[in-house]
Amino acid sequence: MLVFDPPRRGKPPRHLADLDPDERRAAVAALGLPSYRADQLSRHYFGALRRLPAEMTDLPADVRDALAAGLLPALVEVDRTLDCDGGATRKTVWRLYDGTRVESVLMRYPDRTTVCVSSQAGCGMACPFCATGQAGLTRNLSTAEIVEQVVAAARDAATGALGDGPTRLGNVVFMGMGEPLANYAAVLGAVRRIVDPAPAGLGLAQRHVTVSTVGLVPAIERLTRESLQVTLAVSLHAPDDELRDTLVPVNTRWKVAEVLDAAWEYAGVTGRRVSIEYALIRGINDQAARAHALGALLRGRLTHVNLIPLNPTTGSRWTASDPRDERAFVRILRSYGVSTTVRDTRGREIDAACGQLATGAGVVPNLGE
Repeated sequence: MLVFDPPRRGKPPRHLADLDPDERRAAVAALGLPSYRADQLSRHYFGALRRLPAEMTDLPADVRDALAAGLLPALVEVDRTLDCDGGATRKTVWRLYDGTRVESVLMRYPDRTTVCVSSQAGCGMACPFCATGQAGLTRNLSTAEIVEQVVAAARDAATGALGDGPTRLGNVVFMGMGEPLANYAAVLGAVRRIVDPAPAGLGLAQRHVTVSTVGLVPAIERLTRESLQVTLAVSLHAPDDELRDTLVPVNTRWKVAEVLDAAWEYAGVTGRRVSIEYALIRGINDQAARAHALGALLRGRLTHVNLIPLNPTTGSRWTASDPRDERAFVRILRSYGVSTTVRDTRGREIDAACGQLATGAGVVPNLGE
């Protein structure tokens, strides 16, 4: 059984998922155990998706206890889950080791199963239409706190928690709470744990991992040099600096042209199509003129546009575009030869859709419930 200690400040305890294979072997050797035990533990955690030491029956009991104490601390615990879409969408509210809460969303589709994970508790980007951004930033998550969300999602999928029998987690999107590239080192570590072949990691295809950003140009440039094949998603939301300065405040530091130049460099180096995320807000950024401006910016580029009907958030004065304006926006973009789709608004009724995650805005004072 994993037991949570009282809330405390500081860095999360070291976890197996924080370490690469060589670091795991060194950590196990430091516990006075043969280094091969690290590979056994990795096979249990990443391969068989086991979390509880009692389930690792091929390990002697005293070894299990030592490994659990040294490399499997209790970092995350399910606070509650909410389901919708006939059980095909599940939001999990996680209570972290220090009492902070974050959320992830697991979604089953006919052809794939995807988890949307958080990389920060809250967000410091302050986008006014996003509930997470309005909550402010509490703290960064560690690599293991991110990976634990993915491993738990893979376990839920494999055990049939989404209904209609077991399925396999195939896609991970860093589109939950937080700005992933503002927590670069931890997110990159999590990406590597997700894509490294078992038992080093979960063995998911790099092309099935998406890292989202509002446009932190130096971090995009750094990601370009990592020799990864993950999808880059840029949350643009406006084609012009005047409006984007308001919708995405970081645009006052890195303008639209700089962000897109960095994105096209990523596409050129990796050969991967860049996803442009664009939340359609009624009367704000959904005009035909802005669709034409966006089409002109993206024409001929290796890109795809995901139009997102704005999801309602508490206290927001904005709402989703009229369906007729949405359809016109799509037609205009496609007239420029830009691949465009409208994102499915999965999880809206349980506040699990894009821009609605807000639970992790602070530390929960009572952990004894």
